[in-house]
Amino acid sequence: MIVAAIVGSLVLYITWSLVCLEINYQRAVSMGIPLVRLPIDPLNIFFQVFESHAWKVIDQLPVASLLPTWTHYARRGWYFKDKATSHIRYGPIWALVTPRDIHILICEPQAVHEVFARRNDFIRPIKMYSLLEVYGPTISTADQANWPRHRKVLATPFNEGAMSFVWDESLRQTRYLTNDWAKREGDKVGFSSVSVDTRTLSLNVMAACGFRRSFDFKSSSEEEGTKGTYSYRDSLQIVLDNVILIMLIPRRHLNYSWLPRNLRVLGKAAADFKVHMTRMLEEETSMMKRGEKGSGSLMTSFVRALDTHQKDNIEATTTKGLSVDEIFGNIFVINFAGHDTTANTLAFTMILLAANPDVQDWVREDILRVTEGLDVADWHYEKLFPQLTRCRAILHETLRLYPPILALPKWTNEAPTSLRIGGRTVVIPPFSGISPTVLASHTHPDYWPEPLSWKPSRWVVSDSTDTGETLSVPEHGKFYPWSEGPQNCLGVKFSQVEFVAVVACLLRNSRLSIVPNAGESPDDTLKRVRDVTEDCDFQMLLRMKHPEKIRLYCHAVE
Repeated sequence: MIVAAIVGSLVLYITWSLVCLEINYQRAVSMGIPLVRLPIDPLNIFFQVFESHAWKVIDQLPVASLLPTWTHYARRGWYFKDKATSHIRYGPIWALVTPRDIHILICEPQAVHEVFARRNDFIRPIKMYSLLEVYGPTISTADQANWPRHRKVLATPFNEGAMSFVWDESLRQTRYLTNDWAKREGDKVGFSSVSVDTRTLSLNVMAACGFRRSFDFKSSSEEEGTKGTYSYRDSLQIVLDNVILIMLIPRRHLNYSWLPRNLRVLGKAAADFKVHMTRMLEEETSMMKRGEKGSGSLMTSFVRALDTHQKDNIEATTTKGLSVDEIFGNIFVINFAGHDTTANTLAFTMILLAANPDVQDWVREDILRVTEGLDVADWHYEKLFPQLTRCRAILHETLRLYPPILALPKWTNEAPTSLRIGGRTVVIPPFSGISPTVLASHTHPDYWPEPLSWKPSRWVVSDSTDTGETLSVPEHGKFYPWSEGPQNCLGVKFSQVEFVAVVACLLRNSRLSIVPNAGESPDDTLKRVRDVTEDCDFQMLLRMKHPEKIRLYCHAVE
């Protein structure tokens, strides 16, 4: 009886899915663009849980050539392996049709720019981002009416005035990092912790610059017991290391004694992190009540926003400032977005630099020229950052091939929406998804020569004037790792300053190289590097699956 009920439910679900798929397909046909039927709903919770396990089994079977085309798009993060292949095949606009919805993909620069610019026509799908509300509502989940309120508060601490502190703290953390790596120089096997170390560095920079919590490079205790209280940094590190679990399982359900230890540790770290956020908010509030200026960090802006929220909303008809829950929600999402994105980009960069000594020589030449005669302690942001063109070129080229986000979904509203693309106007049905495909735009051969080669020099333009070299600026819609338009990433400059400071400080007196495996030729080593950097998954953000397979040396140089 039970088996019959399960089979019947499964048949009913499959039938309903196919009916919905056909209804959506007929809606999509009106656009007159290439369509691909995807009979599986990628947002189905059971599919999301079992998808990776199913592919592990399927990939072991000799059936690759027998699989239908749609299976290519049934893998999480398929955008990365696909790059621009589907757009080359189907054109600048095409769509995946699923039982749930129609999802349009575009990569034509002018159309991409238009989608970002028309934020009232192409809306951020806040329901898709609701998982980010671990501690409360955030700027990422705010609707059209509330988004400006969040943006106003969060933009202030990311302005130009804060960049000197970001620069100085990034240099300080990189000196710790370099010293730590230099201690291992005599170790012939090198080190494989580059991904872990860049995460530690980036987390420390964010803690210091955003919240005035300063830490040395290495944690005083990598594995604390659950009886004490985790520090701000360690509690946040545990939460971010388990970000998918903390988004899927409510925090209140992570403290049961019968749970596995790793979940109980996560639950305690999540609770401790909220304690630290509460304490920081109270400390900043007390400071400002005493008439002091505050720390000048992100928390200062939050306290002012909370004060506005509490005072002005008593009689106001519209909400102002931010509530406590919104403050905590935004602290989490800023750490998640600002920490992991930069950390992963640095990890890719370190490995790519180590595998390309000619690029290291090229960028180090620029660093030595710009910093000639200066000790690192005398490096000033205002003077040096604008001159380190090649370091910024390294950042742009790494983000071109390894953007943290592979597509930026938008949604149309209740009315049909027109978009000019491919030399004609396409009328998009109401409530349809549309995504500028970041990696397709970044690797399309129509826009980039040698699109799959990591070639930072493509970004540098020789200037005939006395200014020397400048960074090329691509046409809107060709390069957008930080998104574009009015809802672009708040931390663009923060990430640029941090990255440039780290690379410049590291390569000023050090050199990276790959440790070859036993009996491995130089060509084999390069192939292994390519395999590792191309073997990525997408768990909220793009990252290498096994960066530990690459071991590095860090040599001191004069």
